[in-house]
Amino acid sequence: MARSKSSKRWLNEHVSDPYVKQAQVDGYRSRASYKLIEILDKDQLLPRQGAVLDLGSAPGGWSQVVAARLQAKGKIIASDILPMDSIADVHFIQGDFTEQAVYDEIITALDGNQVDLVMSDMAPNLSGIDATDQAASMYLVELALDMARNTLKPGGGFLAKVFQGEGYEAYVKDLRSSFDKVLIRKPKASRPRSREVYLVGKGFRP
Repeated sequence: MARSKSSKRWLNEHVSDPYVKQAQVDGYRSRASYKLIEILDKDQLLPRQGAVLDLGSAPGGWSQVVAARLQAKGKIIASDILPMDSIADVHFIQGDFTEQAVYDEIITALDGNQVDLVMSDMAPNLSGIDATDQAASMYLVELALDMARNTLKPGGGFLAKVFQGEGYEAYVKDLRSSFDKVLIRKPKASRPRSREVYLVGKGFRP
């Protein structure tokens, strides 16, 4: 099947992307690892020890970074509808966390504890229809925020990828209702033409 012009452009960008090449050198599963590294360094979201929930974790680039930094001094629960190869010190749960059985499995894995950080790099399968894709992406980050409100300890942190567009401003306002500080980050590894930004919530208020 012939590739579209947009898919050819993406493939060419991906192959020549310096972060893709660096990820191969550093052993990271995803170029997204560098987005997380920059944000963690800037905003000090990660506790020295504690619990982290990684939503939309596959292929595991973010969990890799967190596991390396916590060095078995905390608990990392990762979840995705897609499979993910195992990572030392990461408890992976495959499935849709909005389904009761998967949600219950995550809560059981937390063993009655709340988490210090909820992070989400989730994105929908794109249809190519902007309005549909934007609605789907906003739905996912709303689900991530709901999960954060159910699992975060007071003062905890939140990090989520969000695409600017319809619903974005309302989401930022909603985020501010639950966190002392909300920051907007555009990491260097995020492609300039992408509408993605990362929202950081600090100081969770139950």
